Amino acid sequence: MTETGSTSTESPAISGHQASLDGIRAVAAFAVLLFHVAMEAGTALQPGFLGGVLSRGEIGVPIFFTLSGLLLYRPWAAEVLTGRRAPDTRRYLWRRFLRIIPAYWLVVAVALLLWGAAHRSDPWTWAQMLFLVHTYDPSPWWYGLGPKGLGQVWSLAVELSFYLTLPLMAAALRWFALRAGPDLRARARRLLIGLAAFGALSYVYTIFEFFPDYRPWMNVWLPRSWTFFVPGMALAVLTVWARAEDGRTRRLCAALASSWGTLWLIAGLAYLIAATPVTGPRFVGLGGIWTAFYEQALYTLIAFCLVAPAALEPERSTRVRALLGGRVMSYLGQISYGVFLWQFVVLYLWYDFTGQKPWTGNMIFNLAAVTALTIALAGLTHRYVEEPARRLIRFVPQSAGGAGPGSPKATALRQNA
Repeated sequence: MTETGSTSTESPAISGHQASLDGIRAVAAFAVLLFHVAMEAGTALQPGFLGGVLSRGEIGVPIFFTLSGLLLYRPWAAEVLTGRRAPDTRRYLWRRFLRIIPAYWLVVAVALLLWGAAHRSDPWTWAQMLFLVHTYDPSPWWYGLGPKGLGQVWSLAVELSFYLTLPLMAAALRWFALRAGPDLRARARRLLIGLAAFGALSYVYTIFEFFPDYRPWMNVWLPRSWTFFVPGMALAVLTVWARAEDGRTRRLCAALASSWGTLWLIAGLAYLIAATPVTGPRFVGLGGIWTAFYEQALYTLIAFCLVAPAALEPERSTRVRALLGGRVMSYLGQISYGVFLWQFVVLYLWYDFTGQKPWTGNMIFNLAAVTALTIALAGLTHRYVEEPARRLIRFVPQSAGGAGPGSPKATALRQNA
């Protein structure tokens, strides 16, 4: 299954706005929303095929991680392979802060004021949640992954850990790659080898999650999710490599981009396998070490196969862009962060309003209502909180030697927001 014009060897885009990636964000965000609604209604916990398929909607989180690896690492890959200056670290960190924190703080305040009555006056609770360090508390007062309305933000804590450690990770990869000398191919190969090592460490880390005793809180720390960030970072290397060298790498990227149907079919089949008991019970974080390994491997494969065609597509119009980059999908992708943040608040308010009990309810009716309300809140948050906050980046001073707003490096960074 290939798109028309599969013989093209145009270079993949590495800067500017890529509408197809907005579509991938939308798919990931609404997969997670469907998963949470199906869980709350109990449908995803029922035996049978439908329950199994719905129970793995958490795949949206690894997809988000893969997108982060792709978009955030590209400037560092370009530094190693094309000689561009590295991103200005201070500006990068401020950009990440303004991208995620203002909207997140708003949702934390709403959730704790609504359901955290016993802990509203506890400074430690506020500090844990506002600074996303709650996942490092092995014995919190809440049950599950976070206080009511905030159970999903464990993945945001993982994202924040990745943001903070990415400059160090990029420096280590740069050191390893530059030891190959000036040859572009040798450097690129070393970057891919280094990334494979980081991905392998994710599985080594998982061993220590289960031995000598099972420590479930380690399930939501960054090292376990390196395997999901690495495919995106590897795609970043391939895109930069393909643009810098007209040869086999460009043909490989073109072949993968044009084989979008095959890759998405592989992702779908891997998802169906993941929906079986091979990845463990239907609650997040439960199971044994082998089900954890299978989950990591299958989710990594799904995320790569789903993201790769959009990441590697050329700048011209493609079938992938037509499917994922339309006005509706692009808008849903742009507000996807708000969809992620508000979904549990809306879901619990909806259940309170309708008088439904947990693990009950009509999933289709609840999904329609919760989706509509979540989109409305996400749209308002995007317009009045996220966008104004992002515009503040222009006031962040540039460090000496950094790239200005009109430089090639800054252009490549625009998509990273």
